[in-house]
Amino acid sequence: MPNARRPSANLTQGPIVRGLLSLAGPIVLANLFQTVYQLTDTFWVGRLGVEAVAAVSLSFPVLFFLISVGGGLGIAGTILVAQYDGAGEPERVNHTAAQTLLVSVAASVPLAVLGFTAARPVMRLMGAAPDVLPMATEYLQYSFAGLIFLFGYFVFQSLMRGVGDVKTPAVIVFGTVLLNFVLDPLFIQGWGPMPALGVAGAALATLSTQGLAAVIGVGVLLSGRYGIQIRLADFRPDWPLQSRLIRLGFPASVEQSTRALGLTVMTVLVAGFGSEVVAAYGIGVRVVSFVIIPALGLSMAASTLVGQNIGAGRVDRSERVAKMGTLIGFAGMSLAGLVGFVFADQIVGAFLPGQPDVVAVGARFLKIMAPTFGLIGVQQVLGGAFRGAGHTFIAMVLAIVALWVFRFPVAWFLSERTAMGADGLWWAFPISNALAAVVALVWFWRGTWKRPVGAQEVLQDRVRDEVEAVEGRPQG
Repeated sequence: MPNARRPSANLTQGPIVRGLLSLAGPIVLANLFQTVYQLTDTFWVGRLGVEAVAAVSLSFPVLFFLISVGGGLGIAGTILVAQYDGAGEPERVNHTAAQTLLVSVAASVPLAVLGFTAARPVMRLMGAAPDVLPMATEYLQYSFAGLIFLFGYFVFQSLMRGVGDVKTPAVIVFGTVLLNFVLDPLFIQGWGPMPALGVAGAALATLSTQGLAAVIGVGVLLSGRYGIQIRLADFRPDWPLQSRLIRLGFPASVEQSTRALGLTVMTVLVAGFGSEVVAAYGIGVRVVSFVIIPALGLSMAASTLVGQNIGAGRVDRSERVAKMGTLIGFAGMSLAGLVGFVFADQIVGAFLPGQPDVVAVGARFLKIMAPTFGLIGVQQVLGGAFRGAGHTFIAMVLAIVALWVFRFPVAWFLSERTAMGADGLWWAFPISNALAAVVALVWFWRGTWKRPVGAQEVLQDRVRDEVEAVEGRPQG
């Protein structure tokens, strides 16, 4: 009996604003759920003491780098699936989905083995103290053991986003949040016959929930009821397609890891101004990471819409999507910036009760940075549009320029070579936001991004199939 297949969302027609918001909403919810997931881990690990928190904190940069690799492969899958879906090529959608999963497994297994083996020396290199090293090593080893599940679920989310289904992944994430809420205290603290595993329990809870999510995700793709249906035959290695995925995914991975590395380097620069400034910087970054969630959702929505319309040959509509998304991102983030500016003292004070000196420094940072939140929205949406057209290299260059050409040098110069001191650090953020937004807008108006990377290959594939059909040769 055939599956009742739900058709993929047709995003090449209808109101653009409705399409953007209908996609961005569930993505934002999923990201918020993921934030709750991390807060739950932090809450229970924090009950184990400073050493336990330090063990998890030391592991995070390593894990974030791996997340960047998996995220890059997922972005590549989103681009090609969206373009094939827009071109009306469901068989190629299915085949691309299977090949993306195959590449993610091929990447995750050797990384997991290498990481599991090297966990202890890596943590020692990161500066883990003797009392922290065993916990950090164990936490990292459990995390590496679940890498295939992490990559698998990232890819599932991305593939579903490519065909316009963002609700199904959001529902699954919500389920994992609820399950993690139960498993964290059970595995960390122990209960009944279940022994207390400490920090390793947090990693095991994460591994379990991610494993379940990945299995459900693959089941959804196999079922064929949600816009994609993969079959065993689709897993036969397709080297040209896999090469295309890697070419698209590598710049996206570099882009994400560059952002993480940039924050780390800024932290080193900030540390030279004392603990109060470090604390203020930490709160400011947390606020930005929360505020930016809607912009990230809008960026991913723009990527899907642009990809589908590029695939359908509707470059003019893709341009309208980018313009409309940019306006929405600028307006929405500017409103958030206004709130952040007006209530800066209250926002920072909520994180640091009873520390008026640090609150004053943090509030100043937020007031200096908040007026340019709208420009962050511009960067994010245009980056999503570039990725949707297959130009992941452009998005990578923008990220590198924003952090390494603008923000860090400006922060160093103003804080170290002028009398501004810590204020120089804070002013580097609005200056770099403005310059990066200008670069993104100039690149957009030049129009080179409208010469798509993936869509040309879509059309070439279609012509090749038609020629083979006429000549009577089997299709490859």
